[in-house]
Amino acid sequence: MTRSKMREHCFKMLFCADFYPAEEKTGQLIQYFEEPKEDDLNADGVEEIIHDVDMSEENAAYLRERAESVMARIPELDLKINEVAEGWKTKRMGKAELTILRLALYEILFDEDVPEKVAINEAVELAKKYGGNEAPAFINGVLAKLV
Repeated sequence: MTRSKMREHCFKMLFCADFYPAEEKTGQLIQYFEEPKEDDLNADGVEEIIHDVDMSEENAAYLRERAESVMARIPELDLKINEVAEGWKTKRMGKAELTILRLALYEILFDEDVPEKVAINEAVELAKKYGGNEAPAFINGVLAKLV
């Protein structure tokens, strides 16, 4: 599985878990892998797979560990985001955009295997897919200030 696909799964896990109280978040990470395959029609009317977690146990374990590590650092990540996001505190941000920022900042600060430019580019790509119209520019601007 590609790093981009793994990152997308991690984003979805973090996004879903963010809707639950702290004591339920870890359970939601496990639940992510138990959901059935899901597809839908895209804007062009072509069937597209939305959710498919058919992966090795090694990849699933890596994703759970990665998501838990990001969640453990949310207060620290949010503090850094709040320092540079002028006029947009994390409490006001959309959940998709905030989750993308958290994941990218985690990679920038704590993952030596991911270059900063790659983390930013991948975050912008996630924003194009999951964020609002202004999300890619917003994500790029905040992350550029952070690095």
